[in-house]
Amino acid sequence: MARVIGLDLGSVTCGVAISDATGTVARTLKTIRFPQDDYDLCFDQVLSLLEEHEIKIVVLGLPKHMNGDIGERAQISIQFAEELEKEGYEVTLWDERLTTVSATRILLEGDVSRKKRKKVIDQLAAVEILQGFLDRENGGF
Repeated sequence: MARVIGLDLGSVTCGVAISDATGTVARTLKTIRFPQDDYDLCFDQVLSLLEEHEIKIVVLGLPKHMNGDIGERAQISIQFAEELEKEGYEVTLWDERLTTVSATRILLEGDVSRKKRKKVIDQLAAVEILQGFLDRENGGF
């Protein structure tokens, strides 16, 4: 399996995770910061990362409501995915419900300060998204 990038797209940040060369383990890569709802700027930065790391497959978090409905945030992710596909990337939308909660729990258990948590929470949520995808692809969960 080729390397894969996972994205946790928010309104001012986008957490980015990347898989190892074997496609089994996700790790944090970076947090892209952009002005509120400036998805064009975020998109350009994501494209640069994809080119830099020679990535063809993207796993993008889909923030569904707890009842499974698709709201405004999910629509933005769907549009972002469509734009990536127009650029020739294979995109999988991944249900990201509770990934930020899980990432926060991990950081709290690790006694990470509030200031540091704020800096890495989106990256860790992206790891949760990507790792779930990798596990499924590799016959796991």
